[in-house]
Parts: sequence; C-alpha cells; structure tokens
Amino acid sequence: MIALEKAMHPLRGDVFVPGDKSISHRSIMFGALAKGTTEITGFLNSADCLSTIDCFRKLGIHIDHAMRPTNGVPTITVHGKGLGGLKAPSETLYTGNSGTTTRLMSGILVAQPFDSNITGDMSIEKRPMNRIINPLSQMGADISSLMDNGCAPLVIKGGKRLRGITYRNPIASAQVKSAIVLAGLYADGDTVVYEPALSRNHTETMLTMFGADIHNELARDGSAAAILHPGMPLHGIKINVPGDISSAAYFMAAALMVPESELLIRNVGINQTRTGIITVLKQMGADITLLNETNDSEPRADILVKYSELNGNENGIFEIGGKDIPTMIDELPVVAIVAATGNFDTIIKDAAELKAKESDRIATVVDNLKAMGCDIEATDDGMIIHGGKPLHGADIHSHNDHRLAMTFAVASLAATGTTRILDEGCVGISYPSFFKDFQAIVN
Repeated sequence: MIALEKAMHPLRGDVFVPGDKSISHRSIMFGALAKGTTEITGFLNSADCLSTIDCFRKLGIHIDHAMRPTNGVPTITVHGKGLGGLKAPSETLYTGNSGTTTRLMSGILVAQPFDSNITGDMSIEKRPMNRIINPLSQMGADISSLMDNGCAPLVIKGGKRLRGITYRNPIASAQVKSAIVLAGLYADGDTVVYEPALSRNHTETMLTMFGADIHNELARDGSAAAILHPGMPLHGIKINVPGDISSAAYFMAAALMVPESELLIRNVGINQTRTGIITVLKQMGADITLLNETNDSEPRADILVKYSELNGNENGIFEIGGKDIPTMIDELPVVAIVAATGNFDTIIKDAAELKAKESDRIATVVDNLKAMGCDIEATDDGMIIHGGKPLHGADIHSHNDHRLAMTFAVASLAATGTTRILDEGCVGISYPSFFKDFQAIVN
C-alpha cells in the first residue's frame, strides 16, 4: 500500500519513461526467429517483458541481458536461430501476467514441429483466448484450451502444416493480428488480416525491418488489412526502443490537472497507431506540443505538456469512441481521470475491449472513481463521466492491474485527503520505477 496526497505545487521538470512494452516484447520474439544477432537498447526491464525472455530461453534461444555501465540502460542481445531454430521446451511456458506474450507466442508455437503448453497467472487464465484459437485453427493449427473454457492453459500439438488465410477480425486487436501474422510466417500462401480500424502496427513495422514481406493497406472507411507474403528469411538487426506513450500518459494527465504545471516527457514513441491520447486531449483543449521529432526504427518525440483548462463541445459534452479507441485503449483509464476533473460530461463508448484486460477496466475505473466522489456510470461499452465534482481520497483497489494503480496515483493529485493505492507493486508489470518517478515530480 502507498499513501498519496493532493499536489500542493505545480509539477515541473523533465521526465524519462521506460521503453515501449509492445516493441520490447516483439524485439525479443522477432530476434529469436531471425538468423544472427539482434541488439536491443532501451528495452523495458519489466515483469511482462522478462516473461518473454524467459519463454524464449526455454525454447533454446540464448539471450544476453545486461545493463550499460555508463547510463544503466538495459541492453539485450538475442542470438537468433532462424524460423526453424526453436527447440521443444522441457516444461510449460509460463507468461506471468502478459497477454502479449501468451497470444503472440501461441502464433509462433502452432507452427513448430514439437508440442507445447503455455499459460500464465490467474489473470491470464481468465482472459479470452478463443480470439486466437479460432483463426489459428482455421490455418490448420492444433491449439485448444486445456479447461475447454476458451482460456489458458493452452495445449498446442506441433507438426501441423499451416495454410495462409484471409481473416476478418471483428475487433481491432494488435495481439490477435500479430498471432495470425506470426503463424503466417510458416504458412503455405499469403495471410491477410482485416480489422475495422488499424490497430497497433509495431508487428508490421518491425517484421519489415527484419526482412519480412508484410505491409498494411488502409481503406477509405478506415478499415485496414495486414498482408503477409511468407518465404522471406528474417535477419538480426539493431533496435532502439522509444519510451512508452502508455507510460507517458500518466505524466501528461498529471500536468494537465495540476495548475501551472509544465512537464517535458523525453523520447516518447509517437507511432500513429498509438497517439490517440494526444489527439483526444488536444480536442479537449490540452496544450500539448511535440518537439524534436525523429524516426529511429519508430517515430519518437519529446512531449511538452502544460496545465490547461479543458472543455467539452458547445453542449458541454465530449465523446470518445470509434476509430480513436484502438489508438488509446490502454490510456482510457487515465483519460477518465482527466475527464472527471473537467467541468463537462464525457462519454467513452465503443470500448468493450476494456473488459478483457488485466481487470474489467470499465467496472474497476467506475468503482474506484465513485469511491473518490465522482459522478460516473458504467455502460456496456464504456462509461459516462459527469465532470466537475470534487474528488476526495479513498482506498483504491488496483485488482493487481498495473494501469489502475498508476491511473489512481494520478487521480490523487486532484483529490483532497489521502489516497491509498492497494497492491501498488503490480506496476512492476510495465513500469517498475513508476512511483519513484511520480514522487520525483510531485515532491
């Protein structure tokens, strides 16, 4: 448990957030499937990403994990063995709390000549896996739920010949798309994944860098397709991981909420499939400026955020939904905190996917904000926030959800009294030094 108080002075300074979680996961996975050495700097040294390293070591991949003595930046070297280089594990592959590891690795494992089992913690064993089981089975894979409930543990029988498919995913999900694409690397024929909107495209971007023949096509209605032509070998590369915009979001929100604040968040990834939070906050009236934009494997920039009095539209209502949701799904909880402090109503819709995260983030965000005095109600696919009600401290139940713990740390800045975050250690899943960095700008 950690106790936090309302901010008593403006927040000032520079912030450096850790490496992007999505990119860190994929750099290990793709490096393992490539021939030769992949060198990774800026790697996110968190529990989720360490689970990915552990799984690939059990599959016979040698991975060096060190800290640079000059600046303490994590440096990873993956000694890849090519698409056919993995070995049968001697035990069940354990993914901890990582849905990314579980789903993406399943796409790789179904193409191997050996059997494997994969599972995670109690949270993973509740998260829906039929969304990958069904398309992978259509490709010819033998993958099933051990408990026959559509969840992990997953049992995978190897040695199956995979075929490329055209799959229309009803939701925009980078994890589902990536699992199918990774299986497609081993398939006979092209693999095409259609989505109602373009989800995170780190897989497509990075696989291209590794040598795969893959690209996105966008339609006029906003729908998207990832198209993979198999047969190209992957080769090791150097990757510089930018800061994670999902981690930066907490400091963006904090600066917007505390009067006279100004924070500069350095070296943050600004991939277009991840910047919905910037788009939406600017529409609310946020003063956010991108500085020093570059493109080193992924686009990145410094983000300057200044305190702003936010507003809705002319009717005092602000809506978040549609094509913006896939580009900010992990940031919606902290956006809800920002909305609660504004003098307008906010409707978050089309976000039913929040129910399938580490916790049901619709229910957990609503329950905790209610405990702090917010006028808020849950809907089937989001929430309605009646902003402007004074917030007060409360005991926040994180449900071991890292994003909830960090979100309500930010909420404490605008709440009178003491806010206590229970089970705050779960931030180690994605941002181990969060509370240290948070306290540095508050104190």
